[in-house]
Amino acid sequence: MAKMKGPAIFLAQFAGDRAPFNNLANVTRWAGDLGYKGVQVPTSDSGLIDLARAAESKDYCDELKGICAGNGVEITELSTHLQGQLVAVHPAYGEMFDGFAPAAVRGKPVERQQWAVEQLLLAAKASRNLELKAHATFSGSLLWHTFYPWPQRPAGLVETGFRELADRWLPILNAFDEAGVDLCYEIHPGEDLHDGVTFERFLEATGNHARCNILYDPSHLVLQQLDYVQFIDFYHERIRMFHVKDAEFNPSGRSGVYGGYQSWSDRPGRFRSLGDGQVDFSAIFSQFAKYGFDGWAVLEWECCLKHREDSAREGVEFINRHIIRTTDKAFDDFAGGGADEASLRRMLGLD
Repeated sequence: MAKMKGPAIFLAQFAGDRAPFNNLANVTRWAGDLGYKGVQVPTSDSGLIDLARAAESKDYCDELKGICAGNGVEITELSTHLQGQLVAVHPAYGEMFDGFAPAAVRGKPVERQQWAVEQLLLAAKASRNLELKAHATFSGSLLWHTFYPWPQRPAGLVETGFRELADRWLPILNAFDEAGVDLCYEIHPGEDLHDGVTFERFLEATGNHARCNILYDPSHLVLQQLDYVQFIDFYHERIRMFHVKDAEFNPSGRSGVYGGYQSWSDRPGRFRSLGDGQVDFSAIFSQFAKYGFDGWAVLEWECCLKHREDSAREGVEFINRHIIRTTDKAFDDFAGGGADEASLRRMLGLD
């Protein structure tokens, strides 16, 4: 009998200089008091974790786990979304993504990429020291500027792009394999891994690497008008992480999927707090129960309207209400009767 774990909360959109979000002890106390059982920790925030120290010291990782346990939560996974983005950056986006990197490597694409790879290698070791099973990241992108091509893409461009992307990630995937941790790419517009087809292309380019897996977030699939429930049917064997995030898509005669360069609150497709959008979470949680997903249900707040603390508070009950404890008994067991081989054959008219 499998049961999803949760509720948990991703701390990236909450961490900051103001208490209770200014360090791991305070923010986990806040999360635990709300009723969360786990926290997903962004490694880009040094106030929450010293990534280099966590990679080197099991004792330090035990201290982090102790802080969390004292507040009633545990670390579910680490995240390198910002660093992973920098593993592959097309020059058109170089300046915009420079802010994800330390000042010393900004404006230096080669050094910036090397720094990002080093961060991922540290994250593999830190995840092992924390005894975690999965890690969250972005793939980065070399091809996104061609997703709706004009002029047409020349033959071989896509294959070359995914081959290069896989070459950059294979040493990292191997490091996570050595650490015994699944590397989970969030399927997300703006990344080369933004839907099922692109994930398949990348997976093939990595030689179907065992550690190449998926962070499933239905909100990003809604905004692409993709069947997010069937997605689980296709990829459940590779889904190792789950961001519980709502969204809605309300196209008009003026704007649709691409959003018209509007702000998030004005776009037809926008993120919402749990229960305020259009995502059918009952269907999603049922799918995960069907396939025995036993990972964490992690709330991610990115609502364009509701305050993050209200969303976090409401999210606890929402996730608890949707997690399914799978049954160990069939509904019609009461009417069943034992049978031996001979009686089974007679029922089939064979004897």
